[in-house]
Amino acid sequence: MGVTGIGVVGIGVVGIGVARRVTGVGSDDVASEAAATPHADFPRALALLGAGAMFMEILDATIVVTALPSMAADLGVDAIDATGVVTAYLITLAVLIPLSSWLADRFGMRRVFLTALVVFTVASLGCALAPSLPVLIGMRVAQAAGGAMMVPVGRLAVLRAVHVGDVARAIAYLTWPALVAPVLAPLLGGLIVEHADWRVIFAINIPIGVLGVVAALRILSPDGPRADTPLDAIGAAGAIIAIGAAMAVAEMLTAAPIRWLVVAIGVIVAAVVGALTIRHLRRAAHPLLNLAVLRVKSFGSVIGYGTGYRMAISAVPFVVPLMLQLRLGWSPVTAGAMVTALFAGNVVIKPATTPLMRRWGIRQVLLAVAVASAITFAGLALIGEQTPPVLIAIGLFVSGMLRSIGFSAYNTVAFADVDATQLGDANALHAAVQELGNAFGVALASVTIALVGGGVGALPAGGYSVVFLALAVVMIICGVGAARLPSRVGAHALGGN
Repeated sequence: MGVTGIGVVGIGVVGIGVARRVTGVGSDDVASEAAATPHADFPRALALLGAGAMFMEILDATIVVTALPSMAADLGVDAIDATGVVTAYLITLAVLIPLSSWLADRFGMRRVFLTALVVFTVASLGCALAPSLPVLIGMRVAQAAGGAMMVPVGRLAVLRAVHVGDVARAIAYLTWPALVAPVLAPLLGGLIVEHADWRVIFAINIPIGVLGVVAALRILSPDGPRADTPLDAIGAAGAIIAIGAAMAVAEMLTAAPIRWLVVAIGVIVAAVVGALTIRHLRRAAHPLLNLAVLRVKSFGSVIGYGTGYRMAISAVPFVVPLMLQLRLGWSPVTAGAMVTALFAGNVVIKPATTPLMRRWGIRQVLLAVAVASAITFAGLALIGEQTPPVLIAIGLFVSGMLRSIGFSAYNTVAFADVDATQLGDANALHAAVQELGNAFGVALASVTIALVGGGVGALPAGGYSVVFLALAVVMIICGVGAARLPSRVGAHALGGN
């Protein structure tokens, strides 16, 4: 059948497994988890709605990369110019996320979520019909504006609807899209470009979006504004400029050649404006984001060390396809199929993540994941032309399992100790920092590959091997952060015994 055929079949089989595990149909693991949860009124439909919106947005953000050469050729532009389709989306998404909490409180979560979903869907149609690159980039900006509200507000609706003992269960629903979508995107994008047209990538969002609107109208209860707080215009402007500059720096670091002077200017802008914005937020009567939530030790640890973890796991789906294609000479579709080993590892272990945290505690799980991930990355650094594909698949499968466990643990502990009154601020801040972590994970990999190049002594994959060693170091640092957490951190959010 070949690697490609195995990957395609694997997507179908594992995709069915995802649906069964998430919905609880035919899954003893999830059924036992539900039985251990003390609250019978868990909003499963709402959790699935939030997860579906998240999956659509994350998949759309990552799948486009594979189609850039086809887009450029069809629209009559250089491939380097077409990268604006990706960068405009990611930057817009990151800079608008901090507004999500204020909008949800000011206009109601149901209204904001529905509006965001409609905007995302209509913009997807605009992308599919775009006659030129400027129009396509403009539609991508509109898409990102919808996604920036849709995903964090959907998660906020779920977190506000669950009891504290059900937080881990809610996070289990909300984490699988972020684990699956970036890994599935390279293969799916390659198949669409190879057998259809790049415009299909955007067109598939339209029926999904329509179904999402219908589902949201039925699932989300009508709600009014929670507060009539005026918009903190200074805080909003500062956050937009600082985060936008940081995201621009991350994107510039992925370009070749790297324009170091522009990068330095971006870093200075991000640092200075960021510092001034933080100072303003701490002093303002009605700040856009209340930074007092960072005093919650568990949440602060996730914002710090958890962002490092996010950088590491975001770099892997970016590095592996490039290494397999550019270093080992594999085809794009075959390389994308191999990356589904990460996807398989994510899904296979997912039903066990909450039981593992209940049995050993979140702190111990994070420590174990950090050590095991560092060892796994060190092993992946040894991949070369002579490495059997089965060993590569095993390494990626193990990395995928660890990725799923650690991701679930960090996301659970992030909100475990956050007071209900601070949940909106924590959710928006967490979402924005996650986007920065994703961008800088890819940037770290790109810069390392560019600086190191092809040959590094005994390392078989050159710069790609060095990237994996760097990720191993990041994991060790994350382990230090986990060791500083209380031994029973987040235990009350796990439910069960």
